[in-house]
Amino acid sequence: MPYIYVQTNHSAVDAKSLLKKLSTVSAKAIGKPEAYIQTALEADSEMTFAGTDDPTAFIQCKSIGLDDSLTESISAAICSFCEIELSIPKDRIYIEFVGPTGKM
Repeated sequence: MPYIYVQTNHSAVDAKSLLKKLSTVSAKAIGKPEAYIQTALEADSEMTFAGTDDPTAFIQCKSIGLDDSLTESISAAICSFCEIELSIPKDRIYIEFVGPTGKM
């Protein structure tokens, strides 16, 4: 189940709508059915990036069996989404990709 977590120092006007849109964008970018996508948002966090508190975001993208060859296109899709929906410049977004094995 892909999990997309967004932490930002930006205020989200309509978090529910934002998360639903992010779910759709993420499903398409990752190539998995939206029925398996989980999204979470932590807005208004105290954060800095490059020494400033200008709008920024940390995003964690977890997906079992995540294909390394997709990280560039997933990053582009999620960064574009954040730039449009949250007005966060792409160069102020950090994405961590995690591909757990699914084994315990």
